[in-house]
Amino acid sequence: MNKEDIFKTIIESVCEILPELKEHSFKPDDRLAELGANSVDRAEIVALTMENLSLQVPMVELAKAKNIGQLAEVFYEKLQQT
Repeated sequence: MNKEDIFKTIIESVCEILPELKEHSFKPDDRLAELGANSVDRAEIVALTMENLSLQVPMVELAKAKNIGQLAEVFYEKLQQT
């Protein structure tokens, strides 16, 4: 799975948790909080994405991701380690 596939998986999770964003044109530098996701929404998006990727990443490692693109990078790096 490449970074673009992971990015799309994150977007699918975002749209499932926040259906009002289905028409949004997502970019890697989009921040979930700026898109209207509160802390619970963000946790659900991350959990759903990890489930869809069959991946477990400690939350402390996800803290360094400041936007969707960086989140995809963290997931990509973890997938490469498995």
